[in-house]
Amino acid sequence: MTNHTSFYNTPHDITAFEAKFEALKIAFSPVIFQSTVSLLRLGILAKLNEAGDEGLSAQEIAKDIDISVYGIKVLLDAALSAHLVWQKDQRYILDKIGLMLLSDKMVQVNLNFMHDVCYQGLFSLQESIINGKPEGLKVFGEWSTIYPALSTLPEKAKKSWFDFDHYYSDKSFKTLLNLVFDDIPVNRLLDVGGNTGKWALQCLQYDPNVEITIADLPGQTKAAHENINKAGFADRFHSHEVDLLTEESSLPDNHDIIWMSQFLDCFNEQQIIQILKKAHQAMRSNTKLYILELFWDRQAFEPAAFSINCTSLYFTAIANGNSRMYHSEEFIKLIHQANLVVTEQQDMIGPGHTLLICQKA
Repeated sequence: MTNHTSFYNTPHDITAFEAKFEALKIAFSPVIFQSTVSLLRLGILAKLNEAGDEGLSAQEIAKDIDISVYGIKVLLDAALSAHLVWQKDQRYILDKIGLMLLSDKMVQVNLNFMHDVCYQGLFSLQESIINGKPEGLKVFGEWSTIYPALSTLPEKAKKSWFDFDHYYSDKSFKTLLNLVFDDIPVNRLLDVGGNTGKWALQCLQYDPNVEITIADLPGQTKAAHENINKAGFADRFHSHEVDLLTEESSLPDNHDIIWMSQFLDCFNEQQIIQILKKAHQAMRSNTKLYILELFWDRQAFEPAAFSINCTSLYFTAIANGNSRMYHSEEFIKLIHQANLVVTEQQDMIGPGHTLLICQKA
């Protein structure tokens, strides 16, 4: 695998003035973030997009969406400094960054996830770092981790969480289905952490012979059953309710493939080893374990690494307090500690996933 971390191997080559400006951007970033969310959700950026190169005055926007001129101006003046818009003759015109916020699905999914799921809880990040617990999760109630809470989250937060999770996995489905099913016959596949069953459903639709079992917490297996039964595949779908962090838990055996997609990053290093050992116990000599993850060091472009490293702090403050997005070399060491070997690896699947294919050592 080629190393893609070169953008972090040297000091950032900027002047002191530029460094101070970047530091000020960080200091005021909550203002820019919340004003941007307001501009989007009030429809102001959309109005500017419709107006094209002619732009709109604050008075015109205020009249159109029934917001005070004051409110429009303070939001759009912040947008000027964030380069979302530019101004000519007191008329605001949408700029490229503003257009990206309106039109790019990846940007929208990340922004909604940060606002609806993470923003309030991140206020407790320092407390979470000190205590090793997701102290920000208390925004949504008294839970030890976010996973059993998913089905009870407020509707907007729940939608943003699943949109975020599914966006990154769904982008990889087509490539992955070919990799999984066009290699060897797959009669039985175990999807560990299968969530609402989106991957399982794709597999059932792709291969008319495969049987799928999802192993996950009760709330997730219930949702998966509802979705897959509705699609008409109940006869080839099974579930295994399990909390893999309990000592007595295990995974069902006799599967050709064990599948873990965007799952192991939800756990700390010792928990990952524990889960992989349970997978090892469930594997036959010819069973393959497929692990799909986003590694920050495996990205071709810095914006992707930036996004992944920021996502780690969601795990710290909100999800469970002790997991993260991993460096690939650190992660592969954990696989070896579970007496497994990586027999094949492929980078840049979908939006930047790495697929690790493992077998018993």
